[in-house]
Amino acid sequence: RPFATSLANAKVAVVLSGCGVYDGSEVQESVFVLNAISRRGGTYAAFAPDKPQMHAVDHTAGTEHPETRNVLQESARIARGAVKPLGELKEGDYDAVVFPGGFG
Repeated sequence: RPFATSLANAKVAVVLSGCGVYDGSEVQESVFVLNAISRRGGTYAAFAPDKPQMHAVDHTAGTEHPETRNVLQESARIARGAVKPLGELKEGDYDAVVFPGGFG
């Protein structure tokens, strides 16, 4: 069984980079990671850089938006608001760190 490993009592940091495959963390991959951690008995905390995004993309057209967005605020869309600044991530507090894919 692939991915059958238990994560009972494991604490996992998930580092997001915004929300959207072209300008952040890929949404489905990020949600699947959070779900897999929970289903296997682990807990997670989401983190993201608190800085402006380099690019904001209109995902319906694949073109760049002129507006500026914040990576932490955009990541909160995936984490339902429960995201901390990346600077608060402390190595010894977590058993693993996951970086979901995307171009952000």
